[in-house]
Order: sequence, then C-alpha cells, then structure tokens
Amino acid sequence: MRTPLIRSGAALAAATALALPAGPALAGPPPAARDALAAPTPSPGAATVTKAGTSFLTATAITAGQPVQVGASTGDHLYWSFPGRAGQIHEIAATVGFPKGRTGASTWTVEVFDGLRRRQACTAGAQTPTATAAATSVTLGCTLRQVRSWAEPWSADPLPGTYYVRLSVVDLPEPDLGLPVDVDLLVSDVGDGDAPADDGELKAPLVPNTKAGTVLTGEPAAAPAEEEDESLLTGWLPEGSSRWIWTTVGGVLAAVAGVVGFALTRRPRRP
Repeated sequence: MRTPLIRSGAALAAATALALPAGPALAGPPPAARDALAAPTPSPGAATVTKAGTSFLTATAITAGQPVQVGASTGDHLYWSFPGRAGQIHEIAATVGFPKGRTGASTWTVEVFDGLRRRQACTAGAQTPTATAAATSVTLGCTLRQVRSWAEPWSADPLPGTYYVRLSVVDLPEPDLGLPVDVDLLVSDVGDGDAPADDGELKAPLVPNTKAGTVLTGEPAAAPAEEEDESLLTGWLPEGSSRWIWTTVGGVLAAVAGVVGFALTRRPRRP
C-alpha cells in the first residue's frame, strides 16, 4: 500500500501552472484610448509663467501650450488672458495643490470670459469640483466651444479676440482662508481650424405654426347695418352717455352754488 503524497500550497500552484495552457498576456488599453486619456502637454520650449493677475485689467498674458506655475493664497482670484482665433477649440486644465492641516472641504471653479466680459460655457471638464479635507490637490478643466469667425450681434458665440481665465475658490471653511496653494495651469488648442461651426443645422422651425387659419377664396360679405329705432319724441334727445348731459348738470349745479353763495355772503339791508 502506497502512502498518499501531500503537497504544499507552493507545489500545488506550480503543478497547476504547468497543467494549464499558456494564455495571452494581459494588455493595456489601446493606443487610441491612451491618447484620449492623456493630459495636455506643454509646447516644446515654451517658457513657464510664474505670475497671475488679480483682475481683468491686470490679467497675465499667456499663449496656448505655455505652462503656468503660480504660488497663491486660498481666496485669491487669479486671472490670465490668451488669444483665440477662428477655428480653434481651447481646453483649460488646472491643478491646485493644498497644504496639510486644512479643516474642511473646499469648492473651486475655473471660468472663461471673452473680450466683452461675457462668460463662455464649457462643453466638457470638471469646472466646479469639490476637494475633501483630506485631499492634497484638485483638478479642474474646461473645454470651450469652437471660436467662430462671425456671429449674430445678439448671440453669445465665441468670437476671435482675447479670452480671460479666472481661477478662484467659491466655498471653503473660514479658518482655511489664506492658506498657501500651488496652481498649475495649461491652455491648449485642440482644434484643427477646419471644423465647421458647432451650431449644427436647424431641422424644424423655431416657432411652429400651431394655429393655422383658413384660406379665403373670396371677399367676405359685409354685415348688414342695424336699423335705428328712433321716434319723433326721443330722436332729438342726446344719448345717455353723451357729454351734453354732464355739461347741463354741471351748469345747473354751478348756478345753484352761485345763488347759495351770494345769499350767504350778502349783507342784510338796514331798515
């Protein structure tokens, strides 16, 4: 009688690996997916900007692909400006690094304005994220619409000109106000300049006609005039709503008031 062989866990794992056929190695995401998830990169040789403005008038001028690294305080409003040409689609990516010892969560926002100080909408990106008290950084993003070469005067479409980026905090605990933060920002151009306008094609009327009328084939017949029933006695009298009645009544009241006033104010005759 043969004694059963008891194998250890390592031996069993090695035996199982030898028994199973070799399968394909796990591969990462396809190159297209990796490119789509890749963050924007600065332009080669672009100088790093180390300052920011505090208003629209003092905004620091930057260009697409030029990195920004600024040290600021929590609560500051940071402004940058960049030029936009027709056909371009700009993407703004920002990262705010926090120090240790924060007391609560904070909400940050990145906004983009055109040359007329009109706020432009973002089509993608985390424009107003919230960072927890334990977070060491927060990432913000905003992808603008394509800059158009022309637009109607009443529209808010992006037009060629100067654009302004504003980074600020909108909600935080009061003890965290003034803490130092590190800001990294990059404006990149992701448009090719040949894409059509992003307003699409109108498929239906803006105001559909829901109350259609009837088509007239001829001139409508005039309504017969109502015959006036007037007698010889009442035909010459004015109408009830005529101004002559109010004029007559007013004259009579004025005469009565004059007589009464004269009787009250005249002196009595002496005998």
